[in-house]
Amino acid sequence: MIVHAESAGVAVQTLLGAAEPAYSGEPLRWARFLPATEAEGPGLRAAVWVQGCRVHCPDCFNPQLWAPRGGALADPVEIGAQWLAAARAAGATGLTLLGGEPFEQAAALAPVAQAFRAAGLSVMAFSGHSLRDLTRWATRRDDIAALLGATDLLCDGPYLREHPDTRRPWIGSANQGIRALSPRYADEVRRIDDSGRPDTLEVRIGADGLVSVNGWASDAALSALFHDLGVRADRPQERVA
Repeated sequence: MIVHAESAGVAVQTLLGAAEPAYSGEPLRWARFLPATEAEGPGLRAAVWVQGCRVHCPDCFNPQLWAPRGGALADPVEIGAQWLAAARAAGATGLTLLGGEPFEQAAALAPVAQAFRAAGLSVMAFSGHSLRDLTRWATRRDDIAALLGATDLLCDGPYLREHPDTRRPWIGSANQGIRALSPRYADEVRRIDDSGRPDTLEVRIGADGLVSVNGWASDAALSALFHDLGVRADRPQERVA
């Protein structure tokens, strides 16, 4: 695996993410899709959160996605075509794969990533496994090799709450790497490694009042943000007779 540029982070001994994910030939199990976001990678991107993760990082930002059940099941080719159409309509320039753990569903996600790449869009993936381990497993696992081969930008390694990183975007702890696996984002990764870059957090409030968050922030930062939202401007006003 050629790495064209990387911000490798610091070396920390941990067993999290060291176990090889089991092969899955099941349909894709996914939990959430956004056709466009600016918080999950460079530029405007579509993003899909898959359901299921066995890494189980303490204080994970998405522990609701650990369970191997839940979410929705879909044929990868069919849902990938739908996501590609939605991403193009929204003006997205790429797709980000999050979770959950994308490489636990490498066989199902590889054709999705390949469809986006074939259409000229980029692919970014997050993994709780290290690139070193993924590359080693890929030598005998066609599913992992296929997903790695269709990935332009990889954020790798488990989240370690004891080593927070607020200097670099997208990742949460200093051990995690940001690696350009194709030339597409090599210059951006070099800039991040040299100078850092602020992270982005998106908060969406639906018409039904449902609040959804993507991007990365600490619990303290989220609490401060929600406290500062104040009273909704369209809240019904009491009338005094």
